[in-house]
Amino acid sequence: MSSYGKFAYVYDELMADMPYPDWLAFAEAAWAKYGKPRTVAELGCGTGSITIPLAGAGYHMTGIDLSSDMLSVAQQKMERHPQGRRFLREGSVRWIRQDMTEWELPEPVDAVISFCDCLNYVLEEKDIQAVLARTYAGLKPGGTFLFDVHHPNTLVRYEEEQPFVLDEPSVSYIWTCELDVPRREIEHHLSIFAREEGSGLYRRFEESHVQRAYDPQWLTEELRKAGFSEVQLYADFEWLPADDSAERLFYVAVK
Repeated sequence: MSSYGKFAYVYDELMADMPYPDWLAFAEAAWAKYGKPRTVAELGCGTGSITIPLAGAGYHMTGIDLSSDMLSVAQQKMERHPQGRRFLREGSVRWIRQDMTEWELPEPVDAVISFCDCLNYVLEEKDIQAVLARTYAGLKPGGTFLFDVHHPNTLVRYEEEQPFVLDEPSVSYIWTCELDVPRREIEHHLSIFAREEGSGLYRRFEESHVQRAYDPQWLTEELRKAGFSEVQLYADFEWLPADDSAERLFYVAVK
């Protein structure tokens, strides 16, 4: 899996419309049903847009990401947060650079989350299996693993609906996609134009990100093989059964 570089420093601007409150609400609803955790690890935490609000809600958070640039931005955001001093004083937020296929903490946690289709960036079945095995090992008994992934049909829609264009005063992009149908794998190509502070000039840089979608039933079976005793599948932030019309698949797995 690749780690983000320059992209990390414009990521929040590009993702300003992402439904972060919906992911937070989904997590809270799941925990209300399966048990409220104290300690939570987030795999693929990025710039901390979910980790930090959960810390503000009182959870002890560990944000795990492969990108040191993403973690640097997350640390800066945490320090600027109204409760940033409390987070630092109490040690209720920590950032760790690890690959999610090999992640490991000194002690097991009550819950693990991985939102914003992070697992779609894991491109081989064996590596998905490694993530599930490491997550099972890193949870306390009764702990929950919550994550979402793109439905395979979503990648088809991406290719059909491209190109995508963003034009904002400080950052713009042109986004195209190329789909490998047999592998259910898509490569996103982005030409990003970011305005430099001071000069007002725009610097262009290129990003390529690859995602792969997996058969929903296969993923359910692999969770069970990893040891999870209960696995539930829902669609698009709703507590409704998922079908082929779903854009995002939400999994709730209990150790």
